[in-house]
This record gives sequence, structure tokens and C-alpha cells, in this order.
Amino acid sequence: MPCDPKILRNVPLFALLDDDEAAILAQQVEHRHFARNQKIYKIGDPGEKSYILIEGHVHVTTVDEDQQELLVDEPQPGEFFGFASMIEQSTHQTAAIALEGSDCIEFDRSDILELLTRKPHAGLDLLTVLGRQFHTSQTLVRQRAARSPNEIIEEEATLGDHLADEVARFGGSWRFIIAFSVVLIVYAGVNIWLDKKAWDPYPFILLNLFLSMLAAIQAPVIMMSQNRQDTKDRLRSELDFEVNKRAESEIQGLSKKVHLLDDKIDDLMELLRSKSQQ
Repeated sequence: MPCDPKILRNVPLFALLDDDEAAILAQQVEHRHFARNQKIYKIGDPGEKSYILIEGHVHVTTVDEDQQELLVDEPQPGEFFGFASMIEQSTHQTAAIALEGSDCIEFDRSDILELLTRKPHAGLDLLTVLGRQFHTSQTLVRQRAARSPNEIIEEEATLGDHLADEVARFGGSWRFIIAFSVVLIVYAGVNIWLDKKAWDPYPFILLNLFLSMLAAIQAPVIMMSQNRQDTKDRLRSELDFEVNKRAESEIQGLSKKVHLLDDKIDDLMELLRSKSQQ
């Protein structure tokens, strides 16, 4: 039904319109009432219409690749929603639902063109709404982006960290064990064969010194690598915790929808029962 000009004057965007302009715009737009839990539009619906909330409570949501429902916007009275799809003339990328009985102003591109013709400064208000929704989308991307802990660690790693990893990786491999064993056998064999001319005769005191120095250096390097591994494990556990939270939220949402369907079925059964008794 046509909108009352008095309602338009309560919308901040239309507050500066004079009586004639408000009357003309009121004849073009529609005043819509949506019941509790009624879908205003769904994802994929043609974006021919946009809405301004007058009174009530509306949630604008989207669905990510994991089929998780995300809250994109919660418009306050006087604010737009579904505006970008209408301007772009594309399908809606979000869904809007009235959480309670809500009154909205429904309008299309021709109505906006008429408004901008009569009040060009209203374009700044529309751009403000789009900017706020854009920032909300950026915030969602930052919050939802799940990066590999290995990538995060590699970006923050220094040259010393990479060197410690390589030393630990080589020191814990069969290549190191075999090569070190060959060196020890050759070293001991040569010194035994040289007998009194050996530079490090039995019991190989110089060799023991070198081994002690190697162990003193190798131990903290390996500990540095282990600390980095602990950091990776902690990041993995935090990401797992976030995934579990999302799974719990999804289960709770499904449970809520199941209970809602159960209530609707009970109401339908009561209605059928009352009609059968009549």
C-alpha cells in the first residue's frame, strides 16, 4: 500500500524533503509490513527492491562456503538494507528476515532517481550506507579468514629461526647419524694407526672436546626449533577451537530451527483438531 508522507518525514534520509516532495515520493514507494520470522528476501532473489526499516527488528545475513550463517547487518530504524543489489540490478547476495513484526518502506531504482533529482545531497547518505556495509564485509573477511599456522609462522620467522630449523632437521636425520659415525670411525682409526705419531692418541681427548662443544651448541639450537614447533601446535589448537565453536553454533542453530518446526507443527495440529471438532 502507498506510504504515509508523515512516515517518510521520520526517516533521516527524507527528513529534509518539503511537503510536496514527501507527498510525491510517498505515492511512489510502498509501505510493507512483515510478520515475525517472515523472509523479506532470500539469497538469489532478484534485487529489484530495497528497503528502509521504519519499525521492528531485521537481520541481514549471508552464508559462507561452510554453510555457516553470518550476520552482515542489523539495520536500525531509518536505515537501508538490500540497497547494493538494487543499484547493481543483480540478485541479492544476502537474506533479510524480520525477527519481529516490522514495518518497512519498499522502493526501487526509479524511486531513488526521483529522490536524487529533487535532493542530490541524499546521494551522500546513500554512499554512507554502502560504505558502512562495505566495512562490515571487510571485518567479516578478516574474522573468517582461516590461514595455515605454517604460513603465519613462516612470515614471522627470522634468518636465525630458519637456520635453527635446518640444523634440527639435519641433526635428527639418518644422514647426520651415518655421516657422523663415519667421521668418528675414521678419526679414531687414523689416530690408532698412527700410534705415537697421532695428534690425538687414545682416549681421544681432543675429540671429546670437539664433541662437548658440538653438543653445547646443538642443544639450544634444537630447543629453538622445538619452541617454534610449540608455537605451531598452539596455533593449530586455537584454529581447532574456532572450528569447534563454529560447529557448536551451527548445531545450536539447527536445534533451534528443529524446535521452531516442532512448534509450527503443534500449532498446525491444534488448528486441524479445532476444525475437526467444529
